[in-house]
Amino acid sequence: MLKQLKFIIYTRPFIGFIYYFIRLYAATFRLKVENEKHWQAMRNENQAVILVTWHQQFFSAIGHFKKYARYNPGLMISRSRDGDLISGVARRSGWRTPRGSSSRGGKAAMAEMISHLNTHGFGAHILDGPTGPMGKVKPGIIKMALQTNAVLVPFFTDADRAWFFNSWDRFMIPKPFARVRLRFLDPIHICGEKNEDFEALRERLEKIMLPGLHR
Repeated sequence: MLKQLKFIIYTRPFIGFIYYFIRLYAATFRLKVENEKHWQAMRNENQAVILVTWHQQFFSAIGHFKKYARYNPGLMISRSRDGDLISGVARRSGWRTPRGSSSRGGKAAMAEMISHLNTHGFGAHILDGPTGPMGKVKPGIIKMALQTNAVLVPFFTDADRAWFFNSWDRFMIPKPFARVRLRFLDPIHICGEKNEDFEALRERLEKIMLPGLHR
């Protein structure tokens, strides 16, 4: 029975159902978006942009991020079964999804993501996903920024009412009709710091990101 249930969860019809369910669910949020125009103006002037956040917070942004389909966005997603579900939802939202992680297929996915950024100039990246540890910036994002001359734009989400799961990242889902805030920070020019030690760049980004993590 459990095997049959898992089969149903990863079928195309079920993924389509989840996509529309998330859109309807997200439509209940009373969403406030802050500091979005700054990085959009940069992208409109052909500056490559990568939006970055923590794994625990991406759900709150899914509904709004469909609006970015016009930028031909890209997002690396793991080759896990859960990644199949997330990738299916992302593609229906207009996002390209190179598949891979540090444990499986990461090199090929990173190369595809870098190629996508060099061609289309826009994407997003989950800094500590898909398995953590929580709040630890993995080094792939630095490589992407350096090889594409992209600026990094951190974003955080919070809600006045939310569930926090008992998972490695304390995954957050706002409750229906919650007041949700999507907050972008100013762009970070990692690509302008090529003489700085690679690990120092990673640590600097992590220091900027940690205050936005929900403990």
